[in-house]
Amino acid sequence: MTKIVDYNRVEILRKELVVLKNVTFSIEKGEFAYLVGRVGSGKSSLLKSMYAEIPIPEGDATVLDYDLTRIKRRDVPMLRRKMGIVFQDFQLLTDRSVYDNLKFVLQATGWKGRGEMNDRIDEVLGSVGMRNKSYKMPHELSGGEQQRIVIARALLNRPQLVLADEPTGNLDPETSRQIVSLLYEIAEGGTAVIMATHNLRLIEGFPGRVFRCEGKQLIDTSLA
Repeated sequence: MTKIVDYNRVEILRKELVVLKNVTFSIEKGEFAYLVGRVGSGKSSLLKSMYAEIPIPEGDATVLDYDLTRIKRRDVPMLRRKMGIVFQDFQLLTDRSVYDNLKFVLQATGWKGRGEMNDRIDEVLGSVGMRNKSYKMPHELSGGEQQRIVIARALLNRPQLVLADEPTGNLDPETSRQIVSLLYEIAEGGTAVIMATHNLRLIEGFPGRVFRCEGKQLIDTSLA
């Protein structure tokens, strides 16, 4: 199997304080994994290290064939183009429509042809059940609909890895279940998904590997 993420004895710092140490784990193509733990236990920091928002001072870390301990700043956009990132607070551009939010990302990542962009936007909106909402402004959508748009945005460049940081944190239980179901389908299509969550009920409905951040350690609960 192809390793999408491969960490070996990695140390992760925030503001020069050790958040996680001796982190060793790997994620393979199409795998669905949960990252659980208390607030402040290191879940978000671990995800941020994967898209080179936080540097890795110690250990070996490879994501999508990029060595994160040696990655140059100019290469970070290329790394991020190969992954999709889903935020809890959506981070949609509020002054433009759903279509223009997605078009903005495509243009920023080098897409040129209007027809190709239109087709890809239509495709990703269809995949999240939002094809008829492209003209809407973000404030006209429910929280669940906004999160579907964020997932569509994350899929635009056909990523090999999706990182979802508490994607259901602001959503009601039924909408949360729908969002996780959607991410689950994405993994079944061959894209690895790592989802940070504090909602353990979701794991019962959608089984996957579970990693727990606890006591500055990352524990693979399937091995515990």
